[in-house]
Amino acid sequence: MTDKVDLQRLVTIMDELREKCPWDRKQTITSLKPMTIEETYELADAIDSCNWQQIKEELGDLLLHIVFYSKIAREESAFSLQDVITTICEKLIHRHPHVYGEVVAPTADDVKKNWEQIKLQGGKTSVLSGIPSIMPALAKATRIQEKVKQVGFEWQNADEVWDKVMEETNELHEAISFNDAIHIEEEFGDVLFSLVNFARFLNIDAETALEKTNKKFISRFKGMEKLANEQGLNLANLSLPELDALWNKVKTQIKNEPS
Repeated sequence: MTDKVDLQRLVTIMDELREKCPWDRKQTITSLKPMTIEETYELADAIDSCNWQQIKEELGDLLLHIVFYSKIAREESAFSLQDVITTICEKLIHRHPHVYGEVVAPTADDVKKNWEQIKLQGGKTSVLSGIPSIMPALAKATRIQEKVKQVGFEWQNADEVWDKVMEETNELHEAISFNDAIHIEEEFGDVLFSLVNFARFLNIDAETALEKTNKKFISRFKGMEKLANEQGLNLANLSLPELDALWNKVKTQIKNEPS
């Protein structure tokens, strides 16, 4: 009951802001889009940090955006927030026949297969329908591979996938030897796609793994900058061996820091 009352309070606040606040009044679904994407990334950061307080705040920001879009849609006589909630409730029930029907799906993989089949029965023309075009490439590659897996288009084991990685790497080297820029780009993409597939077989999310490496590199490089500054050095004036020495020193310092 409390959740229902609080949701209505948020809807009321949104109504008031839309009427009385110049900034809220001028927003459209188009102007909100980049902010929604930013809020989603902020939630992802909070999840990566396992910061529950921040996760709570970012979920609230996303919930506000859902209410905001629904408010604009109601003004356009397109749909209401209630329509949004009703639609997702009906979709969840329809796509979980193993819970709300007689279908048997004892494993998570069985559930995914049923989910994709139900979507095809609902009018989807392809297993790959519904993948956002603006989705980050690594995440999109993972999603593509997970979807085709549901219809059996999948390697048998990690060794087979690694062989494919090696095959694509050799093809990249061949393209490089011919100095064919277009072919090099194509083969480099194939290597990345194969590595994403290998990550799946290792139960690793490629996007998350790369972001952790990004953050690790940023931390170490900032450590280099700090160390150089303490020694009165300018990174731009150092040789590569000198830079490498600073890098290794920072790595050692970080490794020896108490956890």
